[in-house]
Formats: sequence, structure tokens, C-alpha cells
Amino acid sequence: MPETIRIRGLELRFLRSKEDTGGSLDMFEMTVQPNSRMPVAHHHESWDETVYGLGGVTSFRVDGRDLTVAPGETLFIPRGVVHAFQNDTQEPSSCLVVLTPGVLGPGYFREMAALLSVEPPDLAGMKETMLRHGLVPVPGA
Repeated sequence: MPETIRIRGLELRFLRSKEDTGGSLDMFEMTVQPNSRMPVAHHHESWDETVYGLGGVTSFRVDGRDLTVAPGETLFIPRGVVHAFQNDTQEPSSCLVVLTPGVLGPGYFREMAALLSVEPPDLAGMKETMLRHGLVPVPGA
């Protein structure tokens, strides 16, 4: 059964994870509420990310370029490339996200949800969690 994780203006509905694919992939639907964004730009050390637009328009900043993903469009983000995303529109946007190989799983997102559920957010804990799970934060990118 899919697991849904909410992190402020983001909702992730895991469809497949490293646990049930033998590490082949992680797959989740991501809904980004209006005027929401990824907490910090980052890159992945050991997986690639493919995004397929389902609804609305999600804005990405990838390797210094501004890109959008609308329904039916795809975006490939190779490992090591700095990226971030946000929803600049007045309606929710949604994407299907596939991480290959599957090394992240929903555990990372559960931990980040807990860290972002308090005010002020635990920024040191967020950085430590990102690094422990293979995401490298790049503030200001």
C-alpha cells in the first residue's frame, strides 16, 4: 500500500521504494502546493532523478538553468547536478519522480518531515540528515 508523507507544502506518495524493488528504484508522486519550494538546493551522490509532469507547472533550477515541468513533460537530473524546485503558481503542481537506483526510500522524507515540523526548523539536523542519506546541500544555489 502506498505511503504518503507530508512536509509542509509538499506531499509525497511513495508507490515503490528501494525496499520492495531490491534497490532498483524509488518512485513517488510529488504534489507541491502554491508558493512552496524545496528547503535547499542540493545534489545526489549516488542516484539519478527523472521527473514526469502530471498536473500544474513545477519550476526547477538545474545546474544554474531555470526549467519548468508541465503535464506530459520530463526532466532528467543526473547525479552530481545541483537542483531545487518550487511552485510559483496559484494552483498545486504534481509530478511522478523516479530515483535510480533506489537508495533513498521514504525513511529520509519521514526524518525531514519531523525536523521541519518544529519552529524554528532544526537546520543542523536537516543538514546532517541530508548528508547521511547521500544528499549534499548547496545553500544559495
